[in-house]
Amino acid sequence: MAVVRQVGARVEELLGVLRSSGNSSAAPAAEELVRILLGLYGDGLGHIMTALGQEGDAGEAVLDRLLSDPLVESLLLLHDLHPLDVDTRIQRALDRVRPYLGSHAGGVEYLGVTDDGVAHLRLEGSCHGCPSSTVTVRLAIQGAIDEAAPEVTDVVVEGVSEPPPGQQTLLQIGSGPPGAPPPPGPVADAAGATGGPGDPSWVTLPGIGPPTGRPVRVLAGDVPVLICSVRGTLYAYRDACAACGSSLAQALLAGEQLDCAECGATYDVRAAGRGLGDSAVHLDPLPLLGDSQGVRVAIPAPLEAAAS
Repeated sequence: MAVVRQVGARVEELLGVLRSSGNSSAAPAAEELVRILLGLYGDGLGHIMTALGQEGDAGEAVLDRLLSDPLVESLLLLHDLHPLDVDTRIQRALDRVRPYLGSHAGGVEYLGVTDDGVAHLRLEGSCHGCPSSTVTVRLAIQGAIDEAAPEVTDVVVEGVSEPPPGQQTLLQIGSGPPGAPPPPGPVADAAGATGGPGDPSWVTLPGIGPPTGRPVRVLAGDVPVLICSVRGTLYAYRDACAACGSSLAQALLAGEQLDCAECGATYDVRAAGRGLGDSAVHLDPLPLLGDSQGVRVAIPAPLEAAAS
């Protein structure tokens, strides 16, 4: 639904310009034009769906291919023409996102949608080798459901444990499925982040190349970010040694262990950057999501302010 929402927001923006232009007839005419065009291609999509339904197995095969296209699926949802009910769509969305939750959730059980449109889910199992990441699970699950079932008003996830006081959360998801939805909330490009005060802003990183055995330093807006790859999974941290404050761009990454080239401090990349020599120090982890549209990190507002 991301593209459809962006287009819808732009249409509303242009209509707002016309409403404030002082021309009393321009805005109503433009609104009627939008309604006519929406109705026209909505009727056309309806005819296509009817024709496919009359083609038996061949029509179903074509429909399956169409539903795999995020834009087509979004348009069908917009016009209430999607052939699958909300429960099936949510189950399919969860099936797509489960492999990319990694060790953050042992299982995701869908409990259904209430009459007031609230989707309920339950997490089972626990993390292995890293702190439970509330940010990871909620962003992945809520983003998937929001795209597949926009009629859902809220998502309640049972079994999401809050991190200990003072413990930062870490999102670690490998490359997402083709056409995976972007994370919910404002998304900014590498030129700068957007978002409300206190909320993390998702920033698309410049090309970081294929995973290697060395950390990669990139800029997320104005914030230096260190990307580490451990067995094909990407982890993101603010590029600053917790012990000496120096950049970790020249650090040695051996398996899960990251060694600062300046002071020799060591960190566990998979365990949210916990210090191995001194457990009182730890790196600052950043939520990260990789999919067909690139690699994104969520930059907390305090980090943005410090970088500006």
